[in-house]
Amino acid sequence: MSTSPAPASSPAPYVEPWLRGTHADVPAAGRAVLHALDLAIDDLTKWTAGLTDAEIHSQPHGLTAVAFHLRHIARSTDRILTYAEGGQLTREQLDALKAEQSGEESLAELLAEVEVAFSNAAERIRVLATADLNTFRGVGRKQLPTSIGGALIHVADHTQRHVGQVVTTAKLLRALRG
Repeated sequence: MSTSPAPASSPAPYVEPWLRGTHADVPAAGRAVLHALDLAIDDLTKWTAGLTDAEIHSQPHGLTAVAFHLRHIARSTDRILTYAEGGQLTREQLDALKAEQSGEESLAELLAEVEVAFSNAAERIRVLATADLNTFRGVGRKQLPTSIGGALIHVADHTQRHVGQVVTTAKLLRALRG
């Protein structure tokens, strides 16, 4: 009697963060923002895998470099949450904003910056999610009107917008390889 080898198990199917049951202790709006950040890390890791450091700094067909988007995702998350908390930007945050257009970091360094930014943001989001989401918040010198909830939701939608640009640019970079 011959025994055939067990069939190779296929990898577990991908389950989006909002369906994983995570962050259940956070009120719904904050949980959705945390899930958006989790999805962003998943997508950034997947779609930038295999890109060279030179590729992430290139601007194929005039598109904005992947490196810029990664820097911007990390740093804008901090800035938007500062507004959500009722603060104004510090000199360090303004300097970091000005520095987003340039740099020579590796892909690994930029992904690590995003991960650290999201890790730091998670606790802030958890706290903000328990506040009255309709509380007024002013953005910038002009104190443009939003609310805690508006700023939280903007963290999610702004991040996803830039992740989409990373995915598109990464796909183009791969296609240009031939």
